[in-house]
Amino acid sequence: MLRIAVYGKGGIGKSTTVSNLAAVLALRGYTVMQIGCDPKADSTYVLMHGERIPSVLDLMRKTANPTLEDAVHRGFAGVLCVEAGGPTPGTGCAGRGVITAFEQLAALHAYEELAPDIVLYDVLGDVVCGGFSLPLRGERSDVVYVVTSGEMMSMYAASNIAQALERFKARDYARFGGLVLNRRDVADERALVESLADELGTGIVADVPRSADVHACEQETLTVVEGAPASAAARAYGALADAVLDEAGLPRAKAGIAGGPSEKAAVPTSNAKAAAAAAFAGGPKAEGVSRGL
Repeated sequence: MLRIAVYGKGGIGKSTTVSNLAAVLALRGYTVMQIGCDPKADSTYVLMHGERIPSVLDLMRKTANPTLEDAVHRGFAGVLCVEAGGPTPGTGCAGRGVITAFEQLAALHAYEELAPDIVLYDVLGDVVCGGFSLPLRGERSDVVYVVTSGEMMSMYAASNIAQALERFKARDYARFGGLVLNRRDVADERALVESLADELGTGIVADVPRSADVHACEQETLTVVEGAPASAAARAYGALADAVLDEAGLPRAKAGIAGGPSEKAAVPTSNAKAAAAAAFAGGPKAEGVSRGL
């Protein structure tokens, strides 16, 4: 099982990046679980086609014995969607909420029962402390990627996360996979982020263009991989999947599934979105969303 934590400053496009990465990996034949580690509990929103799923902490507040079926929901392409959630606004610690949710998933034997090939943690990166630092640790994650633009505060947050990984390397923290450039059309943006990557001793693993397609698809509660599979943004997320799998020494698609975007795929109609997304990966027709398992 490959465990990947994706960090980034709030609002940088981290959840968009993780959801599209999850969609590509699932369409290439991998069993993927996405765990949102943000008290807003909105990481999996587009994978669930706009349906808000109950967070693990919400379930724990409602019942003493939540089930795996209550906590895990199948989204687009069969991605296993989980939201950690957080405390009631104004009470408690959001980071502690992440820890509690992880403990509950372990108690439910989520990884053993569902056997994901790849687990993606979508983690708020403005503050790297407490529960939000948990996915940095080797017992939780194998590799960490950081989403950034060329904006100063975004790069500052990315630097903090990278420094935490370097500082605690001796404690068996996850390795640093590199930066994902999510463009905001800042002047000299590529050069700025390349300079940051050089300072951190890493590289840019993917370059996602600023795209109206992403916004249009999210308005329809779709990943761009599903809603606009021939777009430049979808191709960039495919390249990110290539980089992630290559770094981990895994095949770019599981046996019998062809990877990569289809250049011929058109923007799908509402009745053909899943089929077009499957064409993006050359795999079988994608599954819809469902409550529970």
